[in-house]
Amino acid sequence: MHDFSSIADDFFFNVTLNTELALPTERETLLFYFEQVQKKFPSMRNFFSRERTEFVLEEDKESGFYRWTSIEPKRISSGWANPPSIEEAMAQHRFVLESVPYTLSVSPLDCEALSLTLGFDFAYRGNQQELVWEALGYAAGFDSAIERPGSRLIGNDYSMTVALDDECRTQFRLHIEPRTAAYQIRTGDYGEEPLSIYLTVRRLGSLDSGETYAGFLEKLYEHAINLMDEFVVEKVITPIQQTIALK
Repeated sequence: MHDFSSIADDFFFNVTLNTELALPTERETLLFYFEQVQKKFPSMRNFFSRERTEFVLEEDKESGFYRWTSIEPKRISSGWANPPSIEEAMAQHRFVLESVPYTLSVSPLDCEALSLTLGFDFAYRGNQQELVWEALGYAAGFDSAIERPGSRLIGNDYSMTVALDDECRTQFRLHIEPRTAAYQIRTGDYGEEPLSIYLTVRRLGSLDSGETYAGFLEKLYEHAINLMDEFVVEKVITPIQQTIALK
């Protein structure tokens, strides 16, 4: 069992299915999908729409621990903020993907992308750009730019995308998002927005014959766990944790 919630102030585990065709918009079809989810997870009882294009069913948010699912014109999402275990969150995502072929008529051919995302938020009121630079470092030659007298790092693109198969259809993306703006650096008035780290493993294109959404989710999950164990925790999260602790 993996307990990723203990390594960050907030942990998010989300799954998204992007479709090539527009999803059904009929009232009866949408309600049938959400009713099936609520029968499985009765605590998800808050149903609402955003601008009539996104429909959401979620648990109460007050505790900070809540699950949700949503439907947009070409996207189905399932998420859990601070789940008690990653295995319980996987059970929810698996149920959603098992249900969409019969509740929303989503064929395995109708897959633009299937994505699994692990998100980690860290509270740090300071220059998050410099924090990440200090924690992770960069290639030789780049340091000289920030080490010039009077220089302050105000932005950088902390992301990478790697193919996990020969066809480049299965990929992972690691993205670090500092939320420090130039105004905050200039004034010293830093906000409360967290520093975020996202690991996304994605399958692009239609599924092969005999594959299912829930079945391929298991493959993405295996990739994500391996990447966390072999790379992300040791090389990214732990150095950032340690640097925050020293500030």
